Amino acid sequence: MLLIFSYINLIIISFLAATILPFSSEILLSAMVATDNYNLILLLIFASLGNISGSIINFILGKKILILKDKKWFPVSPTQLSRSQFIFNKYGVWSILLAWVPIIGDPITILSGTLNVNFFKFLLLVSISKISRYIFLIYILQYLYS
Repeated sequence: MLLIFSYINLIIISFLAATILPFSSEILLSAMVATDNYNLILLLIFASLGNISGSIINFILGKKILILKDKKWFPVSPTQLSRSQFIFNKYGVWSILLAWVPIIGDPITILSGTLNVNFFKFLLLVSISKISRYIFLIYILQYLYS
């Protein structure tokens, strides 16, 4: 029963880590790999599902956030928004493959929504990004702890 709650915690933390909230799924995942009580494939699945789901929420927020851009309290200036859009358009949808990168990954997923990237392209690229990161991370952690 404790294992089930741990997997649920992993999916929740991974979800929150993919949003603009300051969470890190790597710490929990590292601890779970270190204990050797967990199935590595399930860790990969739960961490990836949580993180991809968080990115989908960012994408949806990005689609809706532009209705607020004219408010004084809007956190991004028109100049910053247009600069971000220019950079994203320069590198295209392939920049979504960087969604796993700390600090820049969350804004990329939000910007994907604001620029109306095709959702299925977004989902495919963000899934490749997030799953690849967790495969690499689990592999490295398994190597370090064995």
